Amino acid sequence: MVTGPIRSGGPEDSSLNYAAIGATQSREILQYPPKGYRAVESSRRLGSGSERFESAARALMTWGVQRGSGVAVTEVQGESDTEAYAGVDYDEEGRPVGRTTVAEEELFSPDGTPYVSAGTTAVLTFTVGPVKVPVPVKVVYIIDEPNRVGFAYGSRNGSPAEFERLLLVEQGDDGGVWLTIRALSRPVGVRWRIVLTVLRLGQRRYTHKYLTALHPTRIAGK
Repeated sequence: MVTGPIRSGGPEDSSLNYAAIGATQSREILQYPPKGYRAVESSRRLGSGSERFESAARALMTWGVQRGSGVAVTEVQGESDTEAYAGVDYDEEGRPVGRTTVAEEELFSPDGTPYVSAGTTAVLTFTVGPVKVPVPVKVVYIIDEPNRVGFAYGSRNGSPAEFERLLLVEQGDDGGVWLTIRALSRPVGVRWRIVLTVLRLGQRRYTHKYLTALHPTRIAGK
């Protein structure tokens, strides 16, 4: 099942700053991205077997990719207003099939860290050389299936770009476990040009870090 919230504002303005919400659910965005957006996808094998899949999924759903890549994850808050920020169920093709009106049970890792859930907000701070760039994000949908676990987060107002990024751990029929990152993005405006230049300079490095963050042989932050 794929579930995700509809857009909503609030006193601290957690609204998303783009319209193509949920677009990363389909690989078709790689060929047909929304106008003005750039879409990319990368994958890396993490190993094989159920134990590897379960451990990778646990790490992924507790911000393990970001933290393992040296990205600071702060101001994490779950969505409390379930009526104003309920959710939408999607089919396998990414089409909305109905609204979720009951909040799902909150999940925790063995060490007590809460899992990411639809509506969770956070600030991701990237470091590129001497520059630190805080990026406010919101989780827009969750994937929770027997062999597919992941979530996508989108940019909130105040971000230097309009983007959505899916992080997905999958186990194939052969037992192989893969991490896939699918994203689309475009700049917000001229005033963010310098910041975006810095982010693009570090994009390849952070993509590599993201793809290796859950690998059993990785070194944190490298």
